[in-house]
Amino acid sequence: MREEKVFYVSDLDGTLLNSGQALSAFTVNTINSLVGQGMLFSYATARSYCTAGKITQGISPQIPVIIYNGAFVLKNGTQEKILSHYFEPKDVQRIWRLLQDHHIDPIVYAHIDGIEKFSYCKDRTTAGRDAFLESRRGDIRENPVEEKELCRGEVFYFTCIDTEEKLKPVYHLCKKDFPCVYQRDIYSGAQWLEILPRQATKAGAVVELKKLLGCDKVVSFGDGKNDISMFDVSDECYAVENADPELKRRATAVIESNDNDGVARWLLEHWQK
Repeated sequence: MREEKVFYVSDLDGTLLNSGQALSAFTVNTINSLVGQGMLFSYATARSYCTAGKITQGISPQIPVIIYNGAFVLKNGTQEKILSHYFEPKDVQRIWRLLQDHHIDPIVYAHIDGIEKFSYCKDRTTAGRDAFLESRRGDIRENPVEEKELCRGEVFYFTCIDTEEKLKPVYHLCKKDFPCVYQRDIYSGAQWLEILPRQATKAGAVVELKKLLGCDKVVSFGDGKNDISMFDVSDECYAVENADPELKRRATAVIESNDNDGVARWLLEHWQK
């Protein structure tokens, strides 16, 4: 009988990364050792490849990675797109009008002339958005623009950082037609609403990657609401102790926290060649 082939996939922030937004030496050494022995391991994150790649430099997944909450699956290293999702132009305009109606100034991620950029209206300001932008100063993707240029290019992600009063109604309007993540940022405490193309979810990306790898089973790890869809398509799913209560209720079990290397300790105990 053929041995069961398992795909292990972890969220990054709040799950594999500790509260300092870093990988501990224990996690790095454990994952690299197990990958070296044949474990199929990757990550699924809301981050871009640019920021995820920097923060995970210590580990080297040998298989593709999932970024932007499932908008893209990329080959690790070469960044070749295996799976990609973009908004239809009519959907971009629909979402932009809705955000305008609710006085929300988004950060818009797009490929402009084939180059990834995040654009924002340079003459607008909100505390949450400005704090995020300050954390990205020096990023070559930063693209302050006039309002008329905000949605230029192939758009694949809207990030809105504002008050609950403004974001929550838009979330309820958008979630009927688009994958949305509405939650409090684990680092800043700010309210975030992220809107993705219709087919872009961690779940869809995980299923496609499972097929590509020829795996029989998926085991996933997470902490936030954006991991719910991934948990729903996993054979086993584990929430770290610091996870959102809703995710814990959906989990196979709750493991140690991100600051206690919960994912790495579980893998070390349960993975077998």
